[in-house]
Amino acid sequence: MKVLSWRFAVVFGLIHIATAAQPSRASVDAKEGIERQIKSQVAAIVAGINAHDLAQATQFDSDDIVSMESGRPPSHGLADERAGLGQAFQYAPSWRLHLVDESVDVADSGEMAIYRSTYNEESTNDGVPMTHRVNFLAEFKRQPDRSFKVVWSVVSSIEKSHRK
Repeated sequence: MKVLSWRFAVVFGLIHIATAAQPSRASVDAKEGIERQIKSQVAAIVAGINAHDLAQATQFDSDDIVSMESGRPPSHGLADERAGLGQAFQYAPSWRLHLVDESVDVADSGEMAIYRSTYNEESTNDGVPMTHRVNFLAEFKRQPDRSFKVVWSVVSSIEKSHRK
């Protein structure tokens, strides 16, 4: 009897380990839903940037967002984020973003996601159409109301601006 119970315990343990390593279909579906939601939110942010609409471009930013971009100190808080973006809209009225690729990594808990993408930034410099490629990285964190907000983001140029 002890041999049978020992074997049962080993087999049961192995089955438990094998099934515990496999995510449930519900958790996979939930993560895929979060991924779609984050991509949709970023599409709305980009549409806001391209329309030079501050409210739309920052609608998913948390109140305490930290924004980091190559060549400048980080900004802290939504007011600073909006001020900086507003200056960019005035300085480069032709500034537009075009998505090259994107991915979203959702934590198993579903409480946060990391968004990664590459964009082409286009504008004009003295009437000459210019472009350059940038990396964008952001953490989206679930809020008490169950929505997702950007808590930090990083924009990093991959190349120098050049004629389009």
